[in-house]
This record gives sequence, C-alpha cells and structure tokens, in this order.
Amino acid sequence: MDLLFTLLATVVALGLLVTIHEYGHFWVARRCGVKVLRFSIGFGSALYRWHDKRGTEYVIAAIPLGGYVKMLDEREGNVAADELDQAFNRKDVKQRIAIVAAGPIANFLLAIVAFWIVAVVGVTTLAPVIGPVADDSIAARAGLQPGLEITHVDGRVTRSWHEVNLQLIRRLGETGELAISARPEGGSSSRTYNLQLDSWLRGADQPDPIASLGLGPWQPVVDPVIGQLSAEGAAERAGLQEGDRIVAINGESVSDWVADVVPAIQASANQSLVLGIEREGRQFSLELTPDAREVNGDQQGFIGAGVAAFEWPEHMIRSISYNPFVAVPVAMRQTWDMSVLTLDSIRKMFIGLVSAKNLSGPITIAKVAGDSAKSGLETFLSFIAYLSISLGILNLLPIPVLDGGHLVYYFAEWIRGKPVPEQIQIWGFQIGLTLILGLMAFAIFNDISRLGG
Repeated sequence: MDLLFTLLATVVALGLLVTIHEYGHFWVARRCGVKVLRFSIGFGSALYRWHDKRGTEYVIAAIPLGGYVKMLDEREGNVAADELDQAFNRKDVKQRIAIVAAGPIANFLLAIVAFWIVAVVGVTTLAPVIGPVADDSIAARAGLQPGLEITHVDGRVTRSWHEVNLQLIRRLGETGELAISARPEGGSSSRTYNLQLDSWLRGADQPDPIASLGLGPWQPVVDPVIGQLSAEGAAERAGLQEGDRIVAINGESVSDWVADVVPAIQASANQSLVLGIEREGRQFSLELTPDAREVNGDQQGFIGAGVAAFEWPEHMIRSISYNPFVAVPVAMRQTWDMSVLTLDSIRKMFIGLVSAKNLSGPITIAKVAGDSAKSGLETFLSFIAYLSISLGILNLLPIPVLDGGHLVYYFAEWIRGKPVPEQIQIWGFQIGLTLILGLMAFAIFNDISRLGG
C-alpha cells in the first residue's frame, strides 16, 4: 500500500511539473503564431489521446518522466507552403527565445503559486529552541546554551527548525563567521553569537548542518511507552507489546524515550539488551537484540518500535500564515531565495565544496514525494515548489539539449545577426546529450547507494 501511495504521489508531482513546464512552451508558441502539432505528457506508448479544433494532438503517455511540445518546424519535416508562417524556425529570434524560456518561467510561476497557497493556508511548526549542546562543539565554543530560541541566522529571520536548516545549508563548505542570534525563553531581545566555520561540512555526503554545529532541538521529556510496533521487528519478536513502559535497560533506570532509550538502542546493533518492562501494573524483564542498519557509514541499532503519542507545550508551537495579499510577496521571496540557494549549491558542487553524492535522481524524488504527501498538503505543496524550482533552473543551464542550451544559441544569433552554424549546434547537442545522460546515471547510482545504506 505504501508503494502504491508513493507511486501515486510521484506521478501527481511529476505530472503537474511537466504539464506546467510544457504548457509554458505551448501557451507562448500559440501566441507567437506557431502551430503546435503535439502536446505530450510522458514518453512511450500513448495511453490516451485526443485532438483540438486547431489540429493539435494531446497525448498522455505510459512513462511519466517528462514530456514535450512538438511544433511545426522545417528542420524536422516538410512544411506545406500555406503553413510556413506558422513554422517555429520561421519566427524571429525574439519570439523563439520567448517560446523556449516560457517552460522554465512556468515552473517558477508554479513555485510561487504553491508557496502562496502554503502561506495562506498556514503551517504549524515548532519553535527553534535549542536543546542539548555538545561539549566542545562549534556552538558550545560560541556560547550557545540550551533553552535559547534561534531568531536569526546570518541576519535572516528563522521561525522554525526548517528555516534554520535552510539558512545553514547556504554556508556548506565555507570558512568564516556564522552569525546566529538567539534569545532566552520569554525574552524580547536577542544576542548574536559568532560561530567559526572552517571548510564546514566540505564534501560531506549527507550533511546534517544543525547536528554538525553541536546543536539538538529541544524536546519535552517523552515517557518511554511503546505506541506502535513494526511487524516482525526486533521489538515484536522479543515480545514487546503496545502500551509497555520501558523502565530499565541493562539494569539502568530510564525515564525518557529520546534521551535514554533511543541512544541505548542505536549503540547496540546486534547486541543483546535486557529491558525492564512495566505492563498492566506488573514488572518483568525480557531480552531484546536490536537489528542493525548502516547510517552514514556506521552500524546503528533499531528495534521497529515507536513511542506513544505525546503533546508539545503550547508555547513551543508556532502557527505561521498570511492574508492573501501579503502572501504574494512572501511566495515570490521564497521562490527567489530557493532559486539562489539551488544555483549556489550547483556552484559549490562544481568546485567541490558540496559533495556530488547529494545529487538525487528519480528514486529519491519518488521517496520524498511519498513522504511529503503523507505529511500533509502543505508539505507536499512545498515539495512541489522546491522540485519545480529545481526543474526550472536545470532547464536554464547552458547545456545543449536543455532549454538553456537553445537560449544560448538564440542569444548568440541575436547578437551576431545570423544563426550559429549548424555543425556547431550538432556537436553541442551530442556533448549535451552525453553530459545529461551521464548526470542521470550518476544521480540514479546515488539513489541506489542510499537505498543500500
């Protein structure tokens, strides 16, 4: 069932992104007087097709990993004399630039709309209050302490851990000062703490910016009561039941799921533990051996059990929403910020500050699509916005085969007053196709590596 849900979420996300992207090309092409022969969502065999009054064929194909708009063009076949004025190649260079650029622009507009909906509907999140601070960590050396609420990172407002994480990602691989402003609980004024970075997380495969600073989010004391069990997991095999309270591990009393139980289990992969259990007023012991899985190259124990539901203090919860008019500039600013962050990440990846292993392919996209859809509409819409921005930027890269490569040729034509020689365009296409296929293969390899981990 989970697999079916993930596939459905992936098809919805990719289908929407591709449809909007191709519709951008389609809409501008028609307004420039270009005849559109086919509008296809997906590749391969057609599952469903129909035609409109202008003769355009619409296709929904079997492989939902892309799409295309096929226009009348003398370079791709014979064109009747009475339709020459509707051929793409006969349009002036400014119109061709507009048609090609319209696809990525449509993706940015989709991101703005998605962020706008999220801003109006609102999100409920947790205040970025610091919990444990690791000894001799970057954060500890700067003076950050448990209980402080982070209000700004490098001068940017942060109202949630998600926003803190996004601002920290901007500094990956860098050397210099990181300014974090924080205030005590109930305080109105913030103090700025300067954290010293030195090639921070440079080349890390799966960077965790918050943890690498030595920070942990504040959490309430969570009673170590079993709330859910995975079928055939280590906990179920050992005889644990929902409602059981863990009162001791290897003779040591425990009272907090997060602080006591989780670390003990994670540190005991394939090692026997003796748990003290309280069930329906009686206490007894049972033996449990956590299963092992690899996390960032280390063996980590897990038992296939989740804690019972618990409530967060009301003062730790933040509700963020805007009226429809204020939400417009908010959504535009988010789209701009994410676009800049994406471009900067590509730059850092190119020069080695960020590991190329962070490049993701369709498998990771599918997993994130499924997880975000399960988390709710706001999370799923935010994921669509992020993915749409990535698709828009990817297509604008100056690589032949992509929209950005075509734009390079057309701008060169505009400046030179004549088209780029056909042979150069052919060479560029071959190089671009090889590069894109190589990047796709590498991204899929990364996906498979993560699944193996």
